[in-house]
Amino acid sequence: MSESIGIIGAGSWGIALAYLLTNNGNDVTVWSRSQESVEKLKINKGNAEKLPGVILPDSVIYTSNMEEAVKGKDIIVLVTPSSTIRQTCELMKPHIEYNGDRPVILNCSKGIEKDSLMIMSDVILDVLPGAEVAILSGPSHAEEVGKGLPTTIVVGAFKKDTARYIQNVFMSDVFRVYISPDMQGIELGAALKNVVALAAGIADGLGYGDNTKAALITRGITEIARLGMAMGCDFETFCGLSGIGDLVVTCASMHSRNRRAGILIGQGKTPEEAMKEVNMVVEGVYSAKAAYELSQKYDVEVPIIEQINQVLFENKNPRDAVNDLMLRDKKLESSSQQWNRD
Repeated sequence: MSESIGIIGAGSWGIALAYLLTNNGNDVTVWSRSQESVEKLKINKGNAEKLPGVILPDSVIYTSNMEEAVKGKDIIVLVTPSSTIRQTCELMKPHIEYNGDRPVILNCSKGIEKDSLMIMSDVILDVLPGAEVAILSGPSHAEEVGKGLPTTIVVGAFKKDTARYIQNVFMSDVFRVYISPDMQGIELGAALKNVVALAAGIADGLGYGDNTKAALITRGITEIARLGMAMGCDFETFCGLSGIGDLVVTCASMHSRNRRAGILIGQGKTPEEAMKEVNMVVEGVYSAKAAYELSQKYDVEVPIIEQINQVLFENKNPRDAVNDLMLRDKKLESSSQQWNRD
C-alpha cells in the first residue's frame, strides 16, 4: 500500500518518520518553514544537524510551500513543536481538501496548549473542524527510529478504521504499531512525561542516584494517571506505551532533550540557559505550567509537577524542591488499599 504523505516539520522526528515511511514504500513530501532549510535538506538528503547519519532516498520531496506539502495528501503528519501547532494548522487550512475520511491529520507533537489547556488533537480540530485526527506516541527516540532499531508505539484515533489505516501505513519489521481509542489519555501521557523527565534530569544534575530516578518515574506516572483519570481517561493507557513506556525512555535516555535540559538546571543553569544549550525545543518547559493548571482545575494533587513549576518559574533551588518532596506528609502508597486487620 503506497500512500501520499506530507510531513510538516523537518526536525529530527520529521526526518526519522520520513525515513520509516519511504522505506515502507510511501511517497513523502517534507515541509520546512524556511527555504534556506529546504536547500540544506536537499543537499544533505536529511537534517544533518538534528539527525546526522540518516540519509533519505532521492524520492523524498522537500518544500517550503505549504500547498505542495498538504494538497491531495492521504496523510498529513504534524511534527512541529506543540507551541506552534495552532499556527501551523492555520497555514494548512486553505490547502486541505476533504475527501471522505482523507486526509488523516496525524499529530506527533507532544504538549498542552498554554492558554486554552487543550491537548493537541483538540487544537487541530479547533482550527480544522471536521478533520479526521489521529495521534502517534510512545517510547520512540528519533535517533533510534532513524537507525532502524526496533521500536513500538501506539496510535490513537476516534475511529477504529482510521487507527487501523495508520497502523498499516506505519507498521514494519522494526516499527510495531498498536492502536487505541483513548486519544486524550495518550496525549496527556505524551505531554506530562516531559515534565517528569525534567525532574529526572534535575535529579541527575544534582548527583542523585538510581533510587531517586526510580522514585520520580514511579510517583510521576502516578501523578499523570491520577490527573488523566480525573479527566476521564482510561487507566490502562498510563500502564502502556504512551504512559509508563514513554516516561521510562524519556527519563533514562540522553537522547531526551527534556532530561538533558533538566541535568543542566540541576547543575545550576537557568531554564533559559539550559534550553539554549540543548538547542532543541524542550517541550516539558512549555507543558509544565499547563499541567499544573489542569491539576488545579480538576483538583488533583501533583507534587512533582508543582515543584517543577516552582523551579522553572519561581527560581526555586532544585535541591530545596527535592527536599520538599521528601518531607511531605506521611501517606499510604495507594489510597485504594485497606488493611483487613487493625
